[in-house]
Amino acid sequence: MMNETLETVFAHVIGRNPGEQEFHQAVREVLDSIGPALVRHPEYAEAKIIERICEPERQIIFRVPWEDDRGEVQINRGFRVEFNSALGPYKGGLRFHPSVYLGIVKFLGFEQIFKNALTGMPIGGGKGGSDFDPKGRSDREVMRFCQSFMIELYRHIGEYTDVPAGDIGVGGREIGYLFGQYKRITNRYESGVLTGKGLGYGGAQVRREATGYGTVFFAEEMLRVDGDSLDGKRVVVSGSGNVAIYAIEKAQQLGGNVVACSDSSGYLVDEKGIDLELLKQLKEVRRSRISDYAQVRPHARFVLGRNVWEVPGQIALPCATQNEISAEDATAMVANGCTVVVEGANMPTTPDAVRIFTQAGVRFAPGKAANAGGVAASALEMQQNATRDSWTFDYSEQRLQQIMQDIHARCFATAEEYGMPGNYVAGANIDGFRRVADAMLAHGLI
Repeated sequence: MMNETLETVFAHVIGRNPGEQEFHQAVREVLDSIGPALVRHPEYAEAKIIERICEPERQIIFRVPWEDDRGEVQINRGFRVEFNSALGPYKGGLRFHPSVYLGIVKFLGFEQIFKNALTGMPIGGGKGGSDFDPKGRSDREVMRFCQSFMIELYRHIGEYTDVPAGDIGVGGREIGYLFGQYKRITNRYESGVLTGKGLGYGGAQVRREATGYGTVFFAEEMLRVDGDSLDGKRVVVSGSGNVAIYAIEKAQQLGGNVVACSDSSGYLVDEKGIDLELLKQLKEVRRSRISDYAQVRPHARFVLGRNVWEVPGQIALPCATQNEISAEDATAMVANGCTVVVEGANMPTTPDAVRIFTQAGVRFAPGKAANAGGVAASALEMQQNATRDSWTFDYSEQRLQQIMQDIHARCFATAEEYGMPGNYVAGANIDGFRRVADAMLAHGLI
């Protein structure tokens, strides 16, 4: 729980950012953990480090007009929140989804500060996106939107300033359109200005797989410290997008039996194990719903409009979106034998659900640690772009695995250091916070 000083800071954050519930939740989750660090480091409070971290360095909101295939003009809103550059250029994805508003972008950007710090790499925290929905839009409509979006965004980004990547609704297609427009406007081929690019024009091996792979690498480390492994475990994954697909792939490679995944329409259960190639065909090529999976695999079962967390599993990998696991879901998961929850998405577990897991002895890893593989691989892409180099898949995966092992080791050790063994939330928040706070102190009052 927060001490009186932090409660005052939190009340100030709410007052300055009314209505931004997701941002409030993200700030509270960090402030609930870092009290012990302030006791050991009173200089953080004296320099108002917490208040400064909670206030973005820059917030950009802009209009994005574009024309659909019927010739009708559409208007969306674009965002980029450049939150903290104490450790390096702002780094964080772009999300295209109808739910996007300033509070969502600020919550994601705030999380990104600590996630990026945990990687140990020289990158700051930022996030952006738009309330544009690419679902159901043609390639040409997506292209026109991306080009209009970049007309404003280009003036705020750069390889030494702010390096966006993809997120929900922004994959290789969208990054390609954004990069092409940036190059056209600036007349410069700056590979390092965006990450998640195609392999043919500056992209990096394992970037697409990195968030999902990294989540599973983290889960495997959590099990390893208890003398266990994923081998033979029953795994439930939420989502069926990029993160979920590659979490499924790596979990299967490590011996896990992934029996369920989901999308916004419902969930799929395949007791024989998810057919990964079929799932990839449906989601990455045809861009269709997972309900089609059951039409191809008759033994599989699609459940319309229900929550995947009612499916029993020992390992839970929430890889869909924020606040998808409620207290009710958590209670059911514990009753169904869940022992490990590792967040592949950003803040997919509500605070009440986290408390239920903690009280039940379920090992829980927050997204800022467990899903840091995506941004770590983005930083590796930036390295390759800077040196005009290209690494193999195997070497890139080894680098990713080592980074995730290091993040796990630091979170685990920090939790032990502060008398909270096994508390990955506290370990991640305190370690990430200390790294950023020390850099801010070194830079002076900026």
